Amino acid sequence: MLLVSWNVAGRRTRLEEQADRVLALEPDVVCLQEVTPVTAEPWLRRLADAGLTGVLAPLPAVRDGSRPLAVLTASRVRAEVVPVADVPWQERVLAARAGPLEVVNVHSPISPKPELAKVRTHEAVFEHLRSGAGPRVVLGDLNTPRREHADGSVWTFARDRNGRLRPDRGERWDAAESALIRGLEAHGFRDAFRELHGFDSKEPTWEWPRWGGGWRLDHLIASAEVDVLECAYRHDWRREDRLSDHSALVARLHIEEAEPR
Repeated sequence: MLLVSWNVAGRRTRLEEQADRVLALEPDVVCLQEVTPVTAEPWLRRLADAGLTGVLAPLPAVRDGSRPLAVLTASRVRAEVVPVADVPWQERVLAARAGPLEVVNVHSPISPKPELAKVRTHEAVFEHLRSGAGPRVVLGDLNTPRREHADGSVWTFARDRNGRLRPDRGERWDAAESALIRGLEAHGFRDAFRELHGFDSKEPTWEWPRWGGGWRLDHLIASAEVDVLECAYRHDWRREDRLSDHSALVARLHIEEAEPR
């Protein structure tokens, strides 16, 4: 199974080029973040023309004065939506079962969003995955971590640039952000990219265009039943082609089918 996950930045004028890049890979599952009311229909149409049936998370009319941004999941087998409880912004989390695999597509709110939207999103997705069963992946723009270390530990955006916990965010925030990156390891999940490539390369998937530096915000976290054969970033779609401000993630998965009873 070939899977592509990409924050497409809501770009209407580059949508056809974005779709051309994604569909040229002949993926079995496509997960997009930052789909807008304007780009949703064109994306669904392009995916359908390529044999991928799409499901769009519900878009709100207005969201805190900012653009309404939704996640979209498409697959070659019709996906069945799986409810995720207690998600504060329903448009940012979409769980769907595509064949034997449950795919949880997430675009985490950024830290300044009100009412702990980021913290509550990570907590809800963590609880959903912790209490579930079977082959599962959580992927997308998780908007964390701030820094990764060679020993596998991370600093979240609850911490300042020196790693100190910010008093205005605190331990709950720190635990919620790290939950999907490291907290799921106790339940059999692992960071697919780091498992295959180690921690030698920083691999930022979003970078400051003028000042340099950036963060690896886009992830694939897979359960023990999912064999990740390949996992890599298409930095060229961002750096050279400038199709989005995020790099796409491309992974090849193998899921063992359960034997019928």
